[in-house]
Amino acid sequence: MVRNDWVCPEYVQTRSGEITDALQQHVWITVVAVVVGLALSFVLALLARRYRRFAALILGTSTVLYTVPSLAMFGLLLSVTGLTATTVIVGLVLYSLVILVRGIMTGLDGVPPDVREAAVGMGYGPVRMLLRVELPLALPTIVAALRVATVSTIAMTTLGVIVGHGGLGDLILRGLRSNFRPEVLTASVLVVVLALLADLILVAALRLATPWRRGVARA
Repeated sequence: MVRNDWVCPEYVQTRSGEITDALQQHVWITVVAVVVGLALSFVLALLARRYRRFAALILGTSTVLYTVPSLAMFGLLLSVTGLTATTVIVGLVLYSLVILVRGIMTGLDGVPPDVREAAVGMGYGPVRMLLRVELPLALPTIVAALRVATVSTIAMTTLGVIVGHGGLGDLILRGLRSNFRPEVLTASVLVVVLALLADLILVAALRLATPWRRGVARA
């Protein structure tokens, strides 16, 4: 490839294997980080609701973690997890907490008190009320937070290039170092496409999970 144009179909054809590998790593790291972050945030949010004296501590700690620069975060984790994808995943999970914990708490706290009272009157216990009443009603708020966290994680996964596991970020950095424009543009576009697809998937999943909201929206 003699030319160094931003758009270069030849690059995509000849380096399709490298692009696919980087894309797969990017998706894998993102999915694992979001799933683990959501599970951990759910536990922390429930703890904060059950023991209100810990709410400020949990929210404050997640906020402080979010303000730590990625270079410092990955550098600190590096001494524990080494040059592995685990370093990136742990860092991304910690960054997602500030968005997900607040989103889950806001969604659950937004359930109308009269709905809870009606559920108690029907004999619902705490667990059943959470699963059958509170979570379905809080789902739109939780998914909204999940959308932000997912898109943010997809973008921040590229920073894993610091420890050699940045997915598409590896291609971006290599292209910048060699001033190879097609590599930079291709990887960057794929990151944006991933973010858009993930957001659309979550929106579609919310619509399927909350069919009663469609009638309200049309009304």
